Amino acid sequence: MWQDGLAGECKVLQAGWQTPRPVRRKGRLCTANKHPGWCEKSPHKLKSTPVQLDKSYGKLYKHNQCHYMLKHLQDGEQISVQMPPDIAGHWVSESCEVRPGPEFLTRSYHFSSNRTFQALQFYYRDNHCTKPSYALLIEGSLHPRQASWLVRGGTESDYQLSRVLLVSYSLPVAKDIQVKLEMSCGLTEHLQPDLSYELWVEGSDRDCTHGLDFSMQELQLLRMERRFRPSETARHAEELFVGDVHTERTQRRNYRPTGYQPPLQNIKTYENSCNTCQIISVADLHHPPVLPSRTDHPLRLYGNWVSKRCEVRPGVLFLTRHFVFHKDSNIWEGHYYHYSDPVCRHPTFSISAKGQYSPGVPSTTVMGGTEYTFTVTQMKVTPMDVATTSLLNVFSGDECGKHGSWKLGVQQDVTPTLGCAALGIRLPHTEYELFYMGQDSAGHRLLFNGQRPTNGSSPDQPHKRATSYQPPLIHCSSGQKGLYTVPAI
Repeated sequence: MWQDGLAGECKVLQAGWQTPRPVRRKGRLCTANKHPGWCEKSPHKLKSTPVQLDKSYGKLYKHNQCHYMLKHLQDGEQISVQMPPDIAGHWVSESCEVRPGPEFLTRSYHFSSNRTFQALQFYYRDNHCTKPSYALLIEGSLHPRQASWLVRGGTESDYQLSRVLLVSYSLPVAKDIQVKLEMSCGLTEHLQPDLSYELWVEGSDRDCTHGLDFSMQELQLLRMERRFRPSETARHAEELFVGDVHTERTQRRNYRPTGYQPPLQNIKTYENSCNTCQIISVADLHHPPVLPSRTDHPLRLYGNWVSKRCEVRPGVLFLTRHFVFHKDSNIWEGHYYHYSDPVCRHPTFSISAKGQYSPGVPSTTVMGGTEYTFTVTQMKVTPMDVATTSLLNVFSGDECGKHGSWKLGVQQDVTPTLGCAALGIRLPHTEYELFYMGQDSAGHRLLFNGQRPTNGSSPDQPHKRATSYQPPLIHCSSGQKGLYTVPAI
C-alpha cells in the first residue's frame, strides 16, 4: 500500500527537516538511577506546535475514539530518553518477531555495567515461535558514544564481538545449516543437534557467520525510552530499541541502521500481562523459549486502525498513521501525520490518501501473512509548519498542487496534478502489500502491514512485496466513516 514509504522519496522536503546535531541547551538533565545524561522529555502542553492534531481532523471527528488515541500519543504519556542510555540489564522480546526473509525469532539481550554483553537470538520454523529451529549466542562489548547525527533521538555506539555460538534443535535443521556453512566457510565437521559450535571467535581466521547472513550492526544505534503515565506516577516501563535490519539479507553486514526493530522490554518493568516476556526471560541456549501455541486470527480489515506509538522510519521520518477500511466496498483511506521529532510533538505535514484494494490471498512466502494489492487514486496534502509550507511553494512546476498556493494548515487536493512530485508520489499508484492480524497481551486487535524497503523504493512489483512488518496499528473503531472529505482545519 502506498503510505509512509516517503523515506528516500521526499527529495525536496527532506532538506527542510534534516535534524541538526543535538546541542546540550535543548536537553534536560536526567538524574534517574544516578546516571546523569541528556534526555528528551515530552511536555504536557504544546505551545510551539503551529497546527495541532485535532485541527487536522476537523471538528466533526474531534471527539471520536481514534482521534483520542492518536492525540494521546502527543500528551497522554511522558517519555524520557537518556542520552547516552544506561542499558545495563536484561531485555527481552514481547512477542514473536518477524525479520525480512522471513525469519521468525525472539531475542534475549544481557548488557552488563562493564560494557560487555551476551545476546541470544532464537529462530523458529513458524510464525508463532512454537517450533525452535536454532539459536545464536553472541558475546562482545558495547560502547555508546554520542547522539546520532542521522536519527534524532538515537545514540550511536560502537561494538566489538568476541565470539558467536550456534546450537540447532533438530537433525534436519543441523543438516541444512551445515550445507550453508560448507559453502560459506568450508566447514567439514558434522553438526549435531543440541551441541554448541563456534561460528566465529576473536582472533580466528575462520568466520562461518556469513552463511547465516549474521550481523549485529543493530547495536550501532540505540534508544531507551522510559514511559510515565501521569495518572500513575509510580509506574514506568523501560523499552530498548536497537537498530533496524536491512530488508535485503545480503546488505545486512554493511548497513548502518537508520530505524529501529520492535522494542525489547526490561524484565524488571514489563507488564505482568506479558507472558511472552516471562517465557523468554528464563530461556537459555540449550532451553529455547517455546511460546504458547495459537491459531492465526482471521484477517478482518473493516474499521479504523491507528498507531500505538510515534513511529520511526529509515530516512529520518517520524509519523503516526490512521487507516480506514470501508465495509463491502474494498475502499481504503490512509492518513499519515509526519513530525520533525521522535516523540511526534511537532508536525511538519500530513497526507490523506484514498483508493481501492484487492481481496486478500494467503501468502505462500510469509507464514500467517495475507497478500493484497493496493491502489491510490486520490491524495490531499496539508503543510503543518512554516518550513514545509515554504518548500512546497518554491517547488517548481504544477506537479504538486497549484504552484505557490500553499498555506500553513490548509489542505490541498493534489489529485488533479497526479500526485505530488515534491514528495516523490505519482498517481495513480499501485503497491503489493502484506498484512497480518495479531493481538497484544491485553487482548487488543493489532494490524501489521508490510515493512518498507530499506533503500526507500516502492513495492510496486510483486517480487518487491515485503516479507516482514511495520509497527502494529491498534483497532480503534468499527465505524466505516473516514476522514478524507473532512476539512484540514
